[in-house]
Amino acid sequence: MAFLSEALGRVAPSATVAISQKARMLAAEGRDIIALSAGEPDFDTPEHVRDAAKTAMDEGKTRYTNVDGIAELKEAVAAKFRRDNGLDVTAADCFVSAGGKLIIFNAMMATLNPGDEVVVPVPYWVSYPEIVRLCGAEPVFAMADASTGFKLSPEALEAAITPRTKWLILNTPSNPSGAAYSAAELKALAAVLLRHPHVHILTDDIYEVLVYDGGRFATIAEVEPALRERTLTMNGVSKSHAMTGWRIGYCTGPRPLLAAMTKLQGQSISNPTSISQWAAVAALNGPQDFLKDWRSVFQARRDMVVAGLNANTGLDCQTPAGAFYVFPSCQQLLGKTSAGGARLETDEAFVMALLEETGVALVHGAAFGLPGHFRLSYAASNAELEEAVRRIQDFCAAIR
Repeated sequence: MAFLSEALGRVAPSATVAISQKARMLAAEGRDIIALSAGEPDFDTPEHVRDAAKTAMDEGKTRYTNVDGIAELKEAVAAKFRRDNGLDVTAADCFVSAGGKLIIFNAMMATLNPGDEVVVPVPYWVSYPEIVRLCGAEPVFAMADASTGFKLSPEALEAAITPRTKWLILNTPSNPSGAAYSAAELKALAAVLLRHPHVHILTDDIYEVLVYDGGRFATIAEVEPALRERTLTMNGVSKSHAMTGWRIGYCTGPRPLLAAMTKLQGQSISNPTSISQWAAVAALNGPQDFLKDWRSVFQARRDMVVAGLNANTGLDCQTPAGAFYVFPSCQQLLGKTSAGGARLETDEAFVMALLEETGVALVHGAAFGLPGHFRLSYAASNAELEEAVRRIQDFCAAIR
């Protein structure tokens, strides 16, 4: 339509949202759908967090707040960064927004100009390049495929940086691959970034608490303190405390950048939801022992799904180190025909045929920049996952 902006024309719709909406539509029609396309924990928000929200409402804490978050939450965020990440920050170094996605948007909108470039490792979360394009800048894709365990190599990073590079977006553990960088791997990337002082780093640590097999989470400003003054370390309570709908993300970074983000947020959402902020205070300051149990559940689900997808299905599924996704290759099955007669020329055709013929909703790899794969979220019950894997196995076995 003629009145729509050019900026909107640069942005593609979210593939994960589109697939999830289609799955909900089919379910509403009475179809037996197992939706493994969305990325959110299937656990309930912890009771003490819900109680804090109820108390906040009862006490009338339902008014506008500071644009960048209530003081109590910024103090809790700073304490979390000191406790868990070794970052010596105060509340003045922290910022709160309505979810992690808005923090990324605020940071990009506050800093990017036409002609600027942002290095985005592939595969990527679907929103990274679209946010960059919406801001008038260009995403530059650096390959981090299965050959490197879906992790960006120092050589690929070096090759992607130009004089126009303003940011690197780094996500660990990763959506969609589940890859998690070790401290040594981050140190090697940091060595490249130290040679390019014009490049800032946005590290998306939203899956921090979901690292498996006894692995230790690391973030780049912790590993290389010399990068702290040009690193925005972003996190949130969505995945760590099953609070996706509460919409609270937080970050720490250079104060001039946070001031710019506050200016922008003051003209957009005004402030994050007051009740959600008080709930997040309880989440960050309260007990964290339940996370060990959640990790154990997710790790067991991961192992079951990986084993099932690799069981003579024509799929090749690496074992991810974190998050709650697997990102198998379906390349061997492309160019063939499903039992229902669908021609599987692309990974998108593969997942759409799977949805139509079996009721299992996944997201195609091209949506994340890496065709020939698909993403499955194992943030679902064991019964759902077992049935989904069985349906996927049967679907793949019938491909001819």
